[in-house]
Amino acid sequence: MYGTIARLRIKPGMEDKFREVGRAAEAAHIPGHVATSIYRMDANPNEYYLVVAFTSKEAYQANAASPEQHARFLQMMQVLDGEPEWHDGEILSLDS
Repeated sequence: MYGTIARLRIKPGMEDKFREVGRAAEAAHIPGHVATSIYRMDANPNEYYLVVAFTSKEAYQANAASPEQHARFLQMMQVLDGEPEWHDGEILSLDS
């Protein structure tokens, strides 16, 4: 499996819109998508971590290169305070 961990900073007051964008992405049924988790940090409620898992690096890259994912990214950027900090890599363990 393969995926990413992203550090996100949400603009104040945009939490509901962020959740709305997330629900739309979940409903998209992206090929190869396995799981998504979103964490809001105790130390800073405007800081989130997004964890996404795909069946393979190829599935992850195909999604990243798709026009549909680009459109979802542009929607997400409307609620973010700056670019996400991405950390891509092989997933060695994923318990469900």
